[in-house]
Amino acid sequence: MKNSALLALAAASFALALPASAQFAKPEDAVKYRQSAMFIQNQHLGRVAAMASGRVPYDAAAATANAEVVAMISKLPWAGFGPGTEGGKAKPDIWKEQAKFKELNERLMAETEKLAAATKAGNLDAVKAAVSSVGETCKTCHDTFRSR
Repeated sequence: MKNSALLALAAASFALALPASAQFAKPEDAVKYRQSAMFIQNQHLGRVAAMASGRVPYDAAAATANAEVVAMISKLPWAGFGPGTEGGKAKPDIWKEQAKFKELNERLMAETEKLAAATKAGNLDAVKAAVSSVGETCKTCHDTFRSR
């Protein structure tokens, strides 16, 4: 199972290297791709957040497994925001303010790596802080670049 996960990650990494036009036959394919990646990321982040907030018992192994998925998936949606992929809940500002959008997606990737590191270290206070930072980064980007 671990080998298939690594193969999938390698395939995804290769796909990221291709231009968006080569990856998606239609703009709506890019929209579905990025929405799917963010949905998966949200599901796994929600599991860690539930532990960090005390809604469910803290399980260090589960927190780490989920945080690692969040960190990996955080690298994927950006390929779905190439030129000509407008649509979905994405505001047109994404394509007008590329530098700001790129800064926020890079910040998200960095914050999710910090979350994964915090879970591996097993410090619940650090996990709580990292979950909060990831959430704030998500909120900032959604407030700026996502239609409701």
